[in-house]
Amino acid sequence: MATGLLCAVGMFATGCAGDDDTTTASSTSGGNTIKVGVLHSLSGTMAISEVSVKDSELLAMEEINAKGGVLGKKLEPVIEDGASDWPTFAEKAQKLISQDKVAATFGGWTSASRKAMLPVFERNKSLLYYPVQYEGLEASPYIFYTGATTNQQIIPALEYLKEQKKTKTIYLVGSDYVFPRTANKEIKAWAKANGMKVLGEEYAPLGSTEFSTIVNKVKAAKPDAIFNTLNGDSNVAFFKQLEGAGLPSSKLPVVSVSVAEDEVRGIGASKVKGQLVAWNYYQTTKGATNDAFVKAYKAKYGQKRVTDDPIEAGYVGVKLWAAAVEKAGSTDPEKVKAASKGLTMDAPEGKVTIDGENQHIYKTARIGVINDKGLIDTVWESKGPIKPDPFLKTYPWAEGL
Repeated sequence: MATGLLCAVGMFATGCAGDDDTTTASSTSGGNTIKVGVLHSLSGTMAISEVSVKDSELLAMEEINAKGGVLGKKLEPVIEDGASDWPTFAEKAQKLISQDKVAATFGGWTSASRKAMLPVFERNKSLLYYPVQYEGLEASPYIFYTGATTNQQIIPALEYLKEQKKTKTIYLVGSDYVFPRTANKEIKAWAKANGMKVLGEEYAPLGSTEFSTIVNKVKAAKPDAIFNTLNGDSNVAFFKQLEGAGLPSSKLPVVSVSVAEDEVRGIGASKVKGQLVAWNYYQTTKGATNDAFVKAYKAKYGQKRVTDDPIEAGYVGVKLWAAAVEKAGSTDPEKVKAASKGLTMDAPEGKVTIDGENQHIYKTARIGVINDKGLIDTVWESKGPIKPDPFLKTYPWAEGL
């Protein structure tokens, strides 16, 4: 039964031939349900992005339950609001583990929220599935990273700017917290090694809506492009003020790594038409698996809703965990971790594989351009899934970061 459900819930190409571990879930989950945590910002500045990821994780659980659940038990989500506040994420994570006794937790967006939760999950030896691209330089034994790390998103974006756009100068704009600041250290190191000049580096508080000073500095510097690491609803104000200053995409390209289809809905497609983004998945990504995912998401949440990279990564995280549990025959975190090594899934973004060494996943890099409908068209993609290298061990220029 476990083997059959593994193939059913995960659409896996491997791991369907049977396993030696036949431990049942009864040792870790009682009754007819298995509780799982869903922890995202449902209020505050990050709600613009995180509510939709919560929705995709619930969709994945609903699909799994419709096929018989996991180990014959239905998944019971316990939903908590991190409220765009990092200490709250840590507090809610502890509650989910100690009070609700969840088998795993799916959640977070900002690196600040992840950093706050990391010691909680490590201390309790409980699993977190984190669905968003991030700055790398981390690999926790109790976190599965289903979003991109640096060499699967930021570096391909920089290489695209240099090789395809002939960009020689860039200006860095980001939110003032760990992800943008660390990402920009990596970007500056790459730029120095690759003959690209960084003309300026500016940060705004998370949730900021005033960008006139930054926009004026950018305008005066006259860069070839902006590399944007703003998060949340700050992007709405930034792009509106950029256009208001006479800097639309036709005059100044912006490549963003935290603006996807869901954020475009909030910004307005007319404000960002023609701008570049770097992700691993778009709603327009070709393939039958994605067609089915988009159809199911819209059927559940409304035809006007869109899918995007973190939405897809959240969905994939739930499916990967469920498949690993089936393979392990248990929800025990150590057994799930062991069963996860090398698992391969036909995901909406394409083939993904869990790297057993660092618990990130192989992902295809895609550069896209925002169209007038608010969707994103792929203009470049890597030849295949890229092996995750969160510590940038394969890049000499990254030494000392």
